[in-house]
Amino acid sequence: MASSNASTSEIRDGIPVVPAPSFTWNDKLALPQVTTRATIAGLTIGSIVLVSNFQFGLQTGWVSMMSLPSALLGFAIFKFLPYSQDFTDVENVFVQSVAVAVGTGPLAYGLIGIIPAIEKFLTEEESGLSRKLVFSMSDLMIWSLGLALFGVFFAVPLRRQVIVKEKLPFPSGSATATLISVLHGSELNSEVASTSGVAEPIQLEDEENSLHNGNYTNSIQSEAEFKSLTESKNYDKNISSLLYTFALSSAYTLISFFFPVLKNLPVFGTHLSQDYKWNFQPSPAYIGQGIIMGLPTVSYMLFGAIAGWGILAPIAKSKGWAPGPMDDWVHGGQGWILWISLSVMISDSLISFAVVAARSVYDGVKRMKRAQRIETEYIASMAAAADAAAEGERESLLNNGYSKRGSETSSFLVADEVPSQHLVDFKITVLGVILSSILCVISVRLVFGDLIPYYATVVAIILALFFSILGVRALGETDLNPVSGIGKLSQLIFAVVIPNNHPSKILINLVAGGIAEAGAQQAGDLMQDLKTGHLIGASPKAQFIAQLIGTLWSVVLSSVMYKVYNAVYEIPSQMFRIPTAIIWIDCSRLVTGEGLPPMAFEFSIIFGVVFGIISLLKNVVPKTSQYHKYLIYLPNGVAVGIGIYNTPNFTLARFLGGALSYWWINRQGAKGSDSKISMIIFSSGLVLGEGLLSGFTMLLTSLGVKHY
Repeated sequence: MASSNASTSEIRDGIPVVPAPSFTWNDKLALPQVTTRATIAGLTIGSIVLVSNFQFGLQTGWVSMMSLPSALLGFAIFKFLPYSQDFTDVENVFVQSVAVAVGTGPLAYGLIGIIPAIEKFLTEEESGLSRKLVFSMSDLMIWSLGLALFGVFFAVPLRRQVIVKEKLPFPSGSATATLISVLHGSELNSEVASTSGVAEPIQLEDEENSLHNGNYTNSIQSEAEFKSLTESKNYDKNISSLLYTFALSSAYTLISFFFPVLKNLPVFGTHLSQDYKWNFQPSPAYIGQGIIMGLPTVSYMLFGAIAGWGILAPIAKSKGWAPGPMDDWVHGGQGWILWISLSVMISDSLISFAVVAARSVYDGVKRMKRAQRIETEYIASMAAAADAAAEGERESLLNNGYSKRGSETSSFLVADEVPSQHLVDFKITVLGVILSSILCVISVRLVFGDLIPYYATVVAIILALFFSILGVRALGETDLNPVSGIGKLSQLIFAVVIPNNHPSKILINLVAGGIAEAGAQQAGDLMQDLKTGHLIGASPKAQFIAQLIGTLWSVVLSSVMYKVYNAVYEIPSQMFRIPTAIIWIDCSRLVTGEGLPPMAFEFSIIFGVVFGIISLLKNVVPKTSQYHKYLIYLPNGVAVGIGIYNTPNFTLARFLGGALSYWWINRQGAKGSDSKISMIIFSSGLVLGEGLLSGFTMLLTSLGVKHY
């Protein structure tokens, strides 16, 4: 039985402090985790994150996993409720797991990329029909459900290998576990925590992944950096910061609805504003996102904005290569530089994916061989020790090193595995993989009819399984889930798989890429959560249930929100440019042989080669090299591409946030954990405030409220 040292709660500086019960790591498995209150809290937090992700996803393609803020909000909700003194760290893990599963739905189901690409940009000829494809609510739910589950089931059998036996770091999952343990005053699994990499500073090398997943671990370095959260003075200060920034961001959202000029301030003059689209949008959420991304990433984005909108697009217009208005996606400068952006991102993503995948496979093989060798030695030593004990020589053998050898192997064996009743049954996993794959095939058939052949969907699912393994390993080793490279690689593969004369080749290319990307992303998200739970001592079965609950709710809410946005707003528009959708459709056209604007091919090849070389250098130069520190000055292709295809007003506010983050961390007297934690909370309030209030402004728009 678990022992508990819980006493009555005390009041410290006006804040109720709940002493944490004392449970061992294994004891916590049996604690209540799948509770009604945790489910409601997780769905509520996840819904807020989902609305925020829809808002910014349709605007910029930026989607955040928000695992750390979700864990913090889950704790804050229950901290002040009088009946929730028994709210445990493992229950907090459940809340966070549900919230992440809900919040990442817009990206997982392609509702900010693939679906709008098909609806808004796919021509009748490219679809193979005599009409445009428009999805009903039931179509969206069927499609989302088809993509929602197989990635989850793919991840389950990988847990034992990558988390229990190899103990891959999964830095974001480890950081979230550290935060939860500090908030609740509990201990991490010491054997696992010693190899988790929490104490190591994380330098992200794939900025697009930070855009998608909201990784904060480049700012979090150790458990000590979370300690100040439990000190009443700092807790008061941080919660006030969250509330104030949330209110500020909400107020801007509401005011800018009535005065849209605040979204495009012509700070560079009328000429640059009207003819070249150089404006500034002082969005608190964009500034908060820039804080999260950090100065290097937003600097690369600014480089892309200057190169694309300040140099290349004006040249294309003056030379007659792009004679239309600057923001015209087809005949204007934006449409012309889009191909360069696409080339840069494809080159960077594929090179990065190839290197990360190769390194992950190589390291995985080394880890498995080492684990097998040590396990064999351990079993042999234990057998020898047992034989010696029978002969009265146990003590002598142990003194000769068997005890030490057993200790050495403990981190590679399954000693940290939980009892079988807390694991997802293997039969359920196999059945789930089969049924979810069949469900995906049926869903695609129901939505697209015979436009998508059965073999294309089956091949896409097989690719998704393979890519899920690579994505999970890459995420565990480097904190990078290269979903962008996965999506583009699948598009290249299907350009070969599908005959070039197939009337629906571009539609098939989009659907197949979406399936492959969905599987890899969901598997990675679940594995991060499973790492968090493993460090805390949560039940893997409970987390699996959390993922299913959050996923099924997200299927419904994501579909509803997509239809609501399209009913209320004109999409695409100046506000919602859906750049990710444009990237998807143009990548499909590119790999299937569609023509390019004048001189776009030549410029795309040059930029693609240059940024491919840069990506190779960034990924292969070891951190021990004397030249590694200079790589930060080479622009990252994905971030540059994002800066090119977004209008400058989206980038400038983010750059301001990145500069603020740099100043915040390095200003005199503010270095250390307090500053980093405060920065995370500050930026989270800015992002969530505008994201949540966007639902209210959507209501005002639908009611026809006038604005100026």
